[in-house]
Amino acid sequence: MLRPLGRRSWTCRKCLLQLDTRAFATVASPASRSHPDYIPADNNAPRKNADDHLLRRVFDSQPFWNEFSQQRPSTISKRAGLVQNQYLTSPDGFRAFAHVSLQKCQAIVAKVLQASTVDDYRDLARNLDRLSDLLCRVIDLSDFIRTIHPDRRIQEAATQAYALMFEYMNVLNTTTGLHEQLSKAMSNPDVTSHWTEAETIVAQILMKDFTNSAIHMPPDEKQRFVDLSNDISQVGSQFFNGAEPARSQVTFSANSLQGLDPLVVRQIKRWNNKAPVPTMGIVPRLVLRSVQDETVRKEVYLATRTSSSRQVHRLEKLLMKRSELAKLSGYGSFADMTLSDKMAKSPEAVSNFLSSLISSNRGPVSEELLQLQRMKGSSLQPWDHAYYVHKRVMEYSQSRRSRELSAVPEFFSLGTVMQGLSRLFDRLYGVRLVPQETSPGETWHPDVRRLDVVDEVERHIAVVYCDLFSRPSKHPNPAHFTLRCSREISAEEIAECASMDESAHPNDGMATAMDSQTNTLRQLPTIALVCDFQEPVTNGSGRPTLLSEQSVRTLFHEMGHAVHSILGQTPLQSISGTRCATDFAELPSVLMESFATAPEVLSLYARHWKTDEPLSESMIRSMELDRTAHGSIYGAVENEAQILMALVDQAYHSIPCSEAAQGVDTTEIYHRVFSQYSSLPDPDDIRPRTSWQGFFGHLYGYGATYYSYIFDRAIANKLWQDVFQSGRASVDRAAGERYKNEVLRWGGGRNGWQCVAGVLGDSNPSNASGRLVEGGDEAMREVGRWGLGRDGVSG
Repeated sequence: MLRPLGRRSWTCRKCLLQLDTRAFATVASPASRSHPDYIPADNNAPRKNADDHLLRRVFDSQPFWNEFSQQRPSTISKRAGLVQNQYLTSPDGFRAFAHVSLQKCQAIVAKVLQASTVDDYRDLARNLDRLSDLLCRVIDLSDFIRTIHPDRRIQEAATQAYALMFEYMNVLNTTTGLHEQLSKAMSNPDVTSHWTEAETIVAQILMKDFTNSAIHMPPDEKQRFVDLSNDISQVGSQFFNGAEPARSQVTFSANSLQGLDPLVVRQIKRWNNKAPVPTMGIVPRLVLRSVQDETVRKEVYLATRTSSSRQVHRLEKLLMKRSELAKLSGYGSFADMTLSDKMAKSPEAVSNFLSSLISSNRGPVSEELLQLQRMKGSSLQPWDHAYYVHKRVMEYSQSRRSRELSAVPEFFSLGTVMQGLSRLFDRLYGVRLVPQETSPGETWHPDVRRLDVVDEVERHIAVVYCDLFSRPSKHPNPAHFTLRCSREISAEEIAECASMDESAHPNDGMATAMDSQTNTLRQLPTIALVCDFQEPVTNGSGRPTLLSEQSVRTLFHEMGHAVHSILGQTPLQSISGTRCATDFAELPSVLMESFATAPEVLSLYARHWKTDEPLSESMIRSMELDRTAHGSIYGAVENEAQILMALVDQAYHSIPCSEAAQGVDTTEIYHRVFSQYSSLPDPDDIRPRTSWQGFFGHLYGYGATYYSYIFDRAIANKLWQDVFQSGRASVDRAAGERYKNEVLRWGGGRNGWQCVAGVLGDSNPSNASGRLVEGGDEAMREVGRWGLGRDGVSG
């Protein structure tokens, strides 16, 4: 029930697309578009110029950063805690932090269990939200630190703190008195009529969590529920980490690998002229896109898409146990159980969305595949697409790719991109990023930069720790972590804290601010952004970290999550920031990708790292033509690959519980879906049939919700076109305020459909007669009609 809702980092587009989706292609002539109004922006407003200039230097100049990071007065000798947490000055501090938090939790639990008056029950939702916050304070922060901190002693201490609070959380999940007290409160009109909208939503969320944790079941069923949950966790982890092909390699004569890089051939070639091609890793992908012999490509394709039988067995065991859990909880299928609190609500609605999306994507897919088939001169097979896509891309690169494009990263230093994000947020939402010196011990690595977020009247509203450079043993995937959520701190908490210890802080020393409108103290969102960019060069050239266009989009994506956390400052932490429905969480981040390379946004920041010359209009046009061309080569079929995986996910998790109990043939279901929906043939004369589903690791973490990313992408494309590009420049304050007030500021405290309908407005044809507000099947179909654009690019 009281699980920490924000404990998972937001896995982003880059991670999702690491799945072996295979790119298919076509060649449509990209439409040229000029930008006659393109004028590099003047970013020298006196009030912001100093911070703006500082922001660039902090990320681009290592000597400047070294000096800046040591500017704290020498009189400050006391070591700060990690992320300002007053307890975390040493490994032992993690244990102290956990024990103090545990004592506070136990006091709240006793208070809730003893509630008897109407006033007691009116406080119940806020008390339970605070209980959840105390759990998250330890679990979220400890979970992050134990994976990111380079000191093993800190890792171990953080793991111990995490384990202590996680174990206590599991105890709470079996405390029936909490569920009974919440039920009493929710059934009493004298209580619910006094609750705010936020309190009502949080109470509903907590009741849903109680239901999903089987707290209302008889003892024997509850024990079975716990056992199944543990089994699912164990089997799911084995499945996620156990991807393996049925064959480790496929052997060919070296002579049959014509087209493959000779260096690669020499690496795998054996003394007898045999060349074993491994079935995992980069080599088989190189073979599929470059070897001329179709029979070789076919054999490698089939081998790399055939999982081991034990991996397939793990998946089928996982699905059967999930189905049993759903039946025990009173649902018809696992998808029914999972989707009941999502925007989609039901498997049928997801099916409507995906079917509509397939239809809207069908024309572009056919166009792409026709171009490839013309290149081959005969029927196109699945093992052909990577090869002909690569040929088409190479042809394009040789004939049309502008030399200017190779110089584009020179205009995307990390510092200038961070400037661009700050300037964009300032123009859209009235908030900006300000570098802040850190105290000794505040960060987990010297490379970490702290940014304070301030609004237009200089109020401090959030803290962002930027860990953006690569280093040994650091996880390479980009991610956004909410280390502490926003919420109101009550006067009672402040008094309680003062009575405990004069040095104690109601937010453990982490950032707070007074809300002048409500005259309440708020704990400010504290966020970590993690990327894997190369450090600035230190050979004396002054060359900063330069980003590719894709890396710029990645950073904008992660900052999209961050701005949701920053602006979604709700009264209660359970619904703040990114703590919203799974199929709504990626909307702000995906939308931010569209801003990354919009001409009006590029004018805010894209300047040469050395000369400060702005990115020219011709270079912007070359970038746009390049994106459009590549999107037309493989964008639509890449979209179809994602849709197909979402369809497979739904097919697996929508099996009625009574049928799943008899066994699940995942290979048969996989091929049934592909035969029905895939534009490329799924040959049925091959035995044994391929079993690619064993490599689909996200079936564990995203069971029944894999559609979420493409769902949010369809919505993001619609908002980009109809809100930010509707007859105005995309950097428009009125549009930004509308989006902030209808979407971002609510966090998870408003139904996603209301957010989408609100930002589109009643006059939008897609929202005619309020068809979006209530959600449902037709609303899901409508989103499917909006389409995905190509390769993540709107249009």
